[in-house]
Amino acid sequence: SALRLAGGRSRCEGRVEMEQGGSWGTVCDDGWDAADADVVCRQLGCGRAVGVRGAAAFGRGDGPILRDEVGCRGHEERLWDCPATAEHDCSHKEDAGVVCSEHQEWRLSGGRDGCAGRAEVFFRGTWSTVCDSTWYGTEARVLCRTLGCGEPLRRLFFRHTLPGRMVYECESLQPSLAHCRWAYNKSAPCHQSRAVGVVCNGTEH
Repeated sequence: SALRLAGGRSRCEGRVEMEQGGSWGTVCDDGWDAADADVVCRQLGCGRAVGVRGAAAFGRGDGPILRDEVGCRGHEERLWDCPATAEHDCSHKEDAGVVCSEHQEWRLSGGRDGCAGRAEVFFRGTWSTVCDSTWYGTEARVLCRTLGCGEPLRRLFFRHTLPGRMVYECESLQPSLAHCRWAYNKSAPCHQSRAVGVVCNGTEH
């Protein structure tokens, strides 16, 4: 058996999908709660659950609906160790989802639209700024592309006014900043840093 999250913005957010008998299926949201979501996040190495989603919040899956009335206690190692029923009266509009604490998402704030401004990352339940100590062209290109904003035009600098700080170092163009090396709330690389921002050449659609 295997487990994955689909339809989210990182591998640590999305619709819960499990593999059974060689095909992928979904889990019904009847009785889906924080204990169930915690087991999924931990099994995927994604920390703990910070969001429990139902009603196909990450889109409707296809394939069989493999579990209903999942009843994890929260300590199980794998989702299929939890009690559940295989019989169900669900449709894919009830697909269960989860947001885990290791999920990262990004925004540019304070600019004329979502493609310019201060870089901010949502991680472990809070928004943080990004330190300029290892922020160069590659990091800016990854962020602009991830946001669907084209290519970076110029760098901007701001003050850190949020509680957390993140630092990224990308050796090559990656699908997102989460795929690069990163460190959260480590004082050394962020000491005397400014908060970075960027103007991308695209505009939000």
